[in-house]
Amino acid sequence: MKFPTKIPNRKTKCKSAKTSNSSNLNESLDILRLDPNSVMALLRELGRGYQALCSYNCREAINILTSLPPQHYNTGWVLTLIGRAYFELAEYTQAERLFSEVRRIESYRVEGMEIYSTTLWHLQKDVALSALSKDLTDMDKNCPEAWCVAGNCFSLQREHDIAIKFFQRAIQVDPGFAYAYTLLGHEFVLTEELDRALACFRNAIRVNNRHYNAWYGLGMIYYKQEKFNLAEIHFKKALSINPQSSVLLCHIGVVQHALKKSDAALETLNRAIGIDPKNPLCKFHRASILFANDKYKAALQELEELKQIVPKESLVYFLIGKVYKKLGQTHLALMNFSWAMDLDPKGANNQIKEAIDKRYLPEDEAAEVDDSQDSSVMTDADDTQLHTAESDDIL
Repeated sequence: MKFPTKIPNRKTKCKSAKTSNSSNLNESLDILRLDPNSVMALLRELGRGYQALCSYNCREAINILTSLPPQHYNTGWVLTLIGRAYFELAEYTQAERLFSEVRRIESYRVEGMEIYSTTLWHLQKDVALSALSKDLTDMDKNCPEAWCVAGNCFSLQREHDIAIKFFQRAIQVDPGFAYAYTLLGHEFVLTEELDRALACFRNAIRVNNRHYNAWYGLGMIYYKQEKFNLAEIHFKKALSINPQSSVLLCHIGVVQHALKKSDAALETLNRAIGIDPKNPLCKFHRASILFANDKYKAALQELEELKQIVPKESLVYFLIGKVYKKLGQTHLALMNFSWAMDLDPKGANNQIKEAIDKRYLPEDEAAEVDDSQDSSVMTDADDTQLHTAESDDIL
């Protein structure tokens, strides 16, 4: 006899459904049973970390956010904040590590990717920057971050005209995105369109009065135009927003030296080096000011320390050569000029040639050449740091 197929037990089915509903209800009750004090403590720590970053107390922000529990630390929002903190400290390798982790766990995130792109710009990682640009523009063509990333990608390739178009597109997509104005301003500086750069930085400040990068950009342009008083005012305004920036202090020191306030300049540079003892730009400018004030032995000691930090920087060897010449040690001067020429034959060749040849000039003419070279060396060093200070990126 063939038995009929077994009819599903409705009672059992209902029971299992009831069990499932009961499980969900228990989970909901578990959430409700969370200690309100622990929730408030978590929110308080997140708020403290965010406030510290907004105040540019980057070390404090990193310490607070890295002490969060793993389930909260390993989120795109928290890792983006920590990455930005490292970016502001110019620790680009650490920043890149965190941003790449953000991309791994939240590949859909666009917030903060403009900072990631500038980090890659500083590290000269064109392949990674190109891949990031393609991913973001494919994902969302209506967000300004995607176009800023694309602009940085072409800026790294020195395709400045295309980069400008992409930054303008970012502004068109979101006219309230201050960072796009700043990047566009720096790009106009690179193409020597200073009036258009001024307009961009002013627009960035109009959108966000606390965007210190734009105040820095204005100061940089005034410095290029030799309007040193205006440059100092704008650099100090940027410093009032971001008081922990050694780069801003360094630029203030350079402007103070240009205004013949050498003692104040050295004091400012000492403050900058106190914040970041291994900042090569600060140490180079301090050595330059010591050299200009005829403190040759102190300048030489500074440059020897700097040589350990940036052993392949031609300007360091060039300035060491000038110091040795002033000390009457011509053979050491020629040796350092030769090393500088080997390291950067295209960029430093003319200055080095003039430095070697001027020993045949009358004393007055040689002094004039010295002054012009000091100015050109300072300008060249600043130009190499142009995009670094954006941090946009300070740089």
